[in-house]
Amino acid sequence: MNWNSNLRTRNDTANSVSRLGRLMDRWSWLLRARLPRGAGTVAFALLVAASVGYGIVKGEHVPELTDALKSARDGFGNQVGFRIKSIAISGSTHMSREQVLSVAGITGSTSLLFLDVEDTRERLKTSPWVADASVLKLYPGELQIGIKEREAFALWQKDGQVSVIAQDGTVLDAFVAPGMTRLPLVVGAGAQTQAKAFLSLLDRHSALREQVRASVIVGEQRWNLRLKNGLDVQLPETGVAAALDRLVELDRQKNLIARDIVTIDLRLADRVTVRLSDPAAEARASALKEKKAAKKGRDT
Repeated sequence: MNWNSNLRTRNDTANSVSRLGRLMDRWSWLLRARLPRGAGTVAFALLVAASVGYGIVKGEHVPELTDALKSARDGFGNQVGFRIKSIAISGSTHMSREQVLSVAGITGSTSLLFLDVEDTRERLKTSPWVADASVLKLYPGELQIGIKEREAFALWQKDGQVSVIAQDGTVLDAFVAPGMTRLPLVVGAGAQTQAKAFLSLLDRHSALREQVRASVIVGEQRWNLRLKNGLDVQLPETGVAAALDRLVELDRQKNLIARDIVTIDLRLADRVTVRLSDPAAEARASALKEKKAAKKGRDT
């Protein structure tokens, strides 16, 4: 058993040496080849560059290197006559000039020569206010920026915070400028995305809309109206247009909205329920009591 094992070991060793020899013969041309002058220097430079690159990536210094290269590139462009000397901005109403330039990533050292038009345009579109933008370079030193802003559609209140929103529900600004306080107010989670459809129904009754202080979404399923006089109108989940028509007709016939009531419930299609204010309820109870007493006196 031991003699056979030793024999196999010697055979394996011989095979390995034979394979190594064939491999060396195959690549021996590299040893005989004469490398060009300076190849060693180039190889060393490549090794250093690879080491530096590895260090930059490993140390997470890529952004710093990119900024440095960009600054150097822009500096060169400015030196050869392509410094941005004038910037014309059009279409910006809610964004200041400084805000537009900041979002676009344009600074005093930016060179027109190396400014990427498409990249600048995409940067501008990251602002909620910007629906679209155009960027035009006019050599040697003029830049034109056109802004198409989204329109402020409504105010949205959630968790006590009021924001300006567009028709699609995009939050445009957390600051409400004085000129926007007359925008319709919608309240609650989900109200921002459903506001356009609901307010379009409310727009059919301009007189009613003028009396609405806020439209409050309930469970993201239905709406309540809070009127300026404190009255709450509870609307159904479906058939909202019909419910609003009924409310307007009841108000026309019975002056319902101006009465001393706190709630009008329109959630059921076959009935309208109202709740009187406390003083009105007490006055009604007192009137009924007096009426009952008067009737009793007549009967006796």
